[in-house]
Amino acid sequence: MYEKEMRKCFRLAGKAAGKTSPNPLVGCVVLNSAGEEISCGYHHKYGENHAERDALLKLTPEDTCGGTLVVNLEPCNHYGKTPPCTELIIKYGIKRVVISNRDPNPKAAGGLEKLKQNGIEVITAVLEDEGQFLNRVFFKNILQKAPYIVVKTASTIDGKIAAQTGNSKWITSDKARKLARELRQEYDAILTTASTIIADNPGMVHRQKVIIDRNCRLNLTEKIFDNGNIILVNGINKKYSVPIPSGIKIINANENCDGINLTEVFDRLYEYGIMSIFVEAGSRFNGEIIKYNLADEIIQFVAPKILNDNTGLSCFDGENRDLISDTKNFRLVELKKILPDFYARYIRI
Repeated sequence: MYEKEMRKCFRLAGKAAGKTSPNPLVGCVVLNSAGEEISCGYHHKYGENHAERDALLKLTPEDTCGGTLVVNLEPCNHYGKTPPCTELIIKYGIKRVVISNRDPNPKAAGGLEKLKQNGIEVITAVLEDEGQFLNRVFFKNILQKAPYIVVKTASTIDGKIAAQTGNSKWITSDKARKLARELRQEYDAILTTASTIIADNPGMVHRQKVIIDRNCRLNLTEKIFDNGNIILVNGINKKYSVPIPSGIKIINANENCDGINLTEVFDRLYEYGIMSIFVEAGSRFNGEIIKYNLADEIIQFVAPKILNDNTGLSCFDGENRDLISDTKNFRLVELKKILPDFYARYIRI
């Protein structure tokens, strides 16, 4: 019951992907006392009205008296950028609230209890797993106090991202690369390495860019510095021989046997308010993220090509393994044709 309306909530919420951070993605559908949809809304952007408020303010309490409100996340019960949604729901005479997930944020807790205390029926856990997947970034942020990490690759069928020379342009089609650029915008920051910049000199247009440059090898005039805020991550006591342009932040991080301590880096970025990171880097760096179990999700574009080169670069460059049981396991959650290529999304198990 209410699955149709909840799926619409998910679709509405998804329209704001990349715009609500650090808030969750939330959609809302309002039904009148006869069960007919009379309004819908969603949280468009951080700082703007929550989904419930967006939907209800299009109506009057006379419209909604005795009606049902369907929303994918528990209505908030605290003052933030906007007043508590619970108060508005009560004011509008809603008699039933249907949710997918409880809000894991302690600041927002108590919404359902407040509604019940005011005689409102509450139905929970409608399409709960789908709701949690929609807000997987938000749930990790709140429960683990860490950013959500996505690694994106583009490879041939035999898993190569570049020839032995480092040449990689272009493996996938224009359509696939366009989709990859669109996906970037759903995350707070993109992250790459000095090695990738030296090899490809990419522009990577985005509002926030993070560059791992352990030994300060960049000259800071590469294309990636043309736009967007930049955070440079260097090893302890490493310094550039050229002046650092204004507006660039520096993180000096500890090092381990593989290079920069990435767990420390991601913790520091979370403190800066970066809730999600889209990694576009080379095989060695990707392999390090996998080694330390830091990837929450893999997005892979695959072209119908075979390089057939033993020394070509693979998606993930790691250590030698003797057993298949040593694999890092992921679950396929999305598969899509982008002819002539295809795209797959996996989340860590």
